[in-house]
Amino acid sequence: MSGPQCLTNPPILNASSGLGHVYNLGGLPSYVVGFPDPKLAMVAIVLVSDVYGYETPNLRKIADKAAATGFFVAVPDFLKGDPYNRENTSRPIPVWLKDHSPEEGSEKAKVVIQDLKSKGFSAIGFAGFCWGGKVVVELAKTNSIRAAMLLHPSFVTVDDIKEVKVPLAVLGAEFDGGLPPKLLKQFEAILKEKHEIESFVKIFPGVKHGWTLRYNASDEAARKSADEAHHDLIQWFKKTIK
Repeated sequence: MSGPQCLTNPPILNASSGLGHVYNLGGLPSYVVGFPDPKLAMVAIVLVSDVYGYETPNLRKIADKAAATGFFVAVPDFLKGDPYNRENTSRPIPVWLKDHSPEEGSEKAKVVIQDLKSKGFSAIGFAGFCWGGKVVVELAKTNSIRAAMLLHPSFVTVDDIKEVKVPLAVLGAEFDGGLPPKLLKQFEAILKEKHEIESFVKIFPGVKHGWTLRYNASDEAARKSADEAHHDLIQWFKKTIK
């Protein structure tokens, strides 16, 4: 298993960023924002971070954007307060991953789902970024969530996509060593054969792995590509869980 591709340009983590607050959800500290629209069903989106964790400001900005459209959004700390630190040379990514397997993350996510359902949320969608994409595809193999989205996911295989049971969208980059367009096209072909579920695969031109989170806000083209992906995320969940 190769490591995630988005290990360069790490974010400056900020526990106080965003419009929401930190709340215990399923036993995990979670950034939460928004209120369910009383005119609609109780719906929630859960965002699963990349290896840098739930304090990433750009990830919280995505949560804020989705909440502004009427969703309740949660960003749990699936990394146990231990995001990847590239400055810690004693724990390169293969070592770090032994303590933070996506499979373990998916088990923790199931507890978060149970907590949300106990609070009255009847429809829950999950979106995963990079490392989080593998967490989410594991959930998409079950009926525990209503819909899923993978954004430049790592570790996701053709066999994973074959087992998906819920509506799934995949957003990928033109330049991604771990998830090249050729593999995305394979995902798309498999999903099209699953006539019982909705699916959506999109390749963003001119961008690299991690472009939805690791973008330079002062670069207009980079910001527009990121904003487009964030818009697609919101529209996908409006279509599949509202």
